[in-house]
Amino acid sequence: MRLILKLIIIFIFSTSVLALEKGETEITTEDGIEVFQNEKYYLLKKNVKILSDTFSLNADLVKIDFDKSLYDIVELNAEGNVDFISPEFKLNGNGEKLRFEVNIEKLKVEGIKSELITEDIEMFSDGYIEVNNINGNFSLIGPNSKLINETILIKGNSIKGIFSSKEDQKEVIFLDVFDDKISYVKNNDTEMFAKKIIFNNEISLIELIDDVTIIRDGEKITGNYGTLDTKNNSYKIKSNDKTKVKVIIQNNE
Repeated sequence: MRLILKLIIIFIFSTSVLALEKGETEITTEDGIEVFQNEKYYLLKKNVKILSDTFSLNADLVKIDFDKSLYDIVELNAEGNVDFISPEFKLNGNGEKLRFEVNIEKLKVEGIKSELITEDIEMFSDGYIEVNNINGNFSLIGPNSKLINETILIKGNSIKGIFSSKEDQKEVIFLDVFDDKISYVKNNDTEMFAKKIIFNNEISLIELIDDVTIIRDGEKITGNYGTLDTKNNSYKIKSNDKTKVKVIIQNNE
């Protein structure tokens, strides 16, 4: 009990009594802290605010796994009005739930209107969003999932991919989008619709499968299967035995 009481006093009054120095973590909470020393985790309840060198976090309830000391944070699990900001890891996220694995820089947010923002990519979902900041893997699963950056807009019930840093800007190098209704990708001047859309930057190819539509330069082409060569700026549409390729050309003059 003494340990818990002492921690509560330090955490609650750290804002007004102590200036946060490098390497310190400041935690405030209205309903106190429960420490489980043997299990190496502690619980923070009600109006929780955490401020450290690498991130800040606001939530209603937070479970923190630690290693050698209470400040040696390994993993965060937060619930209720979660807001996470990390200039160090260049990740911002908010949602109903959040999980952050510190050492591997893996962040997951869940719930309606979840958001996860990296340096120059914005992600939204009513399911969950997960990003590994080190290896670049990302997933958006659930209704209203959407990914946006300067050159691309992606919509689908399942969006999985990999992004890589190119100089000081993140670039999507692999993409696998699926929606049993229809997926959507807009890249520069081209709009693409299909149930499944796969992009491989290594071979400069976008593959579209089932209920395919490509809209580009006044042309609308539909079919069952399509490919778009992003390097040569060309595309092809094929049909199966039951459907035909359809081309609509608009006269914009």
